[in-house]
Amino acid sequence: MDDEDGYFGEPVAATYDETSADMFAPEALDPAVDLLAGLAGGGRALEFAVGTGRVALPLAARGVPVHGIDMSRAMVARLRAKPGGDAVGVTIGDIATTRVEGAFTLAYLVFNTINNLTTQDAQVDCFRNAAAHLEPGGRFVIEVGVPNLRLLPPGQNAVPFQVGGGRWAYDLLDTSTQAMSSNYVEVVDGEHRFQSFPFRYVWPSELDLMARIAGLRLADRWEDWTRAPFTHESRRHVSVWEKPPGGAA
Repeated sequence: MDDEDGYFGEPVAATYDETSADMFAPEALDPAVDLLAGLAGGGRALEFAVGTGRVALPLAARGVPVHGIDMSRAMVARLRAKPGGDAVGVTIGDIATTRVEGAFTLAYLVFNTINNLTTQDAQVDCFRNAAAHLEPGGRFVIEVGVPNLRLLPPGQNAVPFQVGGGRWAYDLLDTSTQAMSSNYVEVVDGEHRFQSFPFRYVWPSELDLMARIAGLRLADRWEDWTRAPFTHESRRHVSVWEKPPGGAA
């Protein structure tokens, strides 16, 4: 990518809230903010990939001091333009390596964003970075989908997830490398537009090993923000890892 904002530069930032409108709906957002506010426990929260402030702003409105890290200046500009945007501190940088001052009781990474780190090493570094920011007893929370490989028959590497309405979207997966991409084809004013975003999918058990490498231990895992049980049929999970009070996992 030539854009210093990575894959979330101005063209994506300009329509991000609109295209992700279902994630801003109260039924999707309120349970997440409720759970995160409870886990913060009166302390400071650090959001990796804070974006346009979908979670950070309502969490800050609950009285939780929130700081964010994000690579995209274009996304952060949208956060700043919103009511309350000046209440959230932001550091521009890579969520795998960027450090900010102070300690936090909560670090969190939502909406599949761990997959935006496209190597296993970078994902491990993200866990290490989170652990380095946490106070003893602090928690790191990730929301991410379970890899959808059960939908792949032999010989197929594509999984469509939106068809119609002038927009088609599909994932491409490589099971040998865990590389994937989400691809979007749109018809706008009679013109076809194509966008592709690279990811690396990751399994819950793999995340637990990354957490252990970083000195964290699994505290809870649910299917969603309402704390529904995580089961064989769950298509996503919200997982919580804890930094042991004594500093040893």
